[in-house]
Amino acid sequence: MPTRIVDTSNAEHYTWGIDCDGWHLVKGEELSVIEERMPPGRSEERHSHTKSRQFFFVLEGELTLEVEHHDFVVTTGKGVEVHPGQAHTAINRSQADVRMLVISQPPSHGDRTPA
Repeated sequence: MPTRIVDTSNAEHYTWGIDCDGWHLVKGEELSVIEERMPPGRSEERHSHTKSRQFFFVLEGELTLEVEHHDFVVTTGKGVEVHPGQAHTAINRSQADVRMLVISQPPSHGDRTPA
């Protein structure tokens, strides 16, 4: 793949959950970088990853990241690392959209177990 500038206007888009969006900014065998948009009141199912280490970085808004039954309120410009095996879920308890980067190494698709 040649070097190029990538953003949400030219990245592979997908939807997940209810009204949530994701864009594959980097989609490789060793690394995944996804920008996600989560509307107010939305969340994902609690899960863990066997191999994937993830970093959630908030670009805009306020995200609650529950990791091993501990809530972390993550605001713009801050992030939280989730290690393999840690049960977690992302929740938007705010009144505005959350935009975040989800960086996974190796990629987490296909490495997800409900918790």
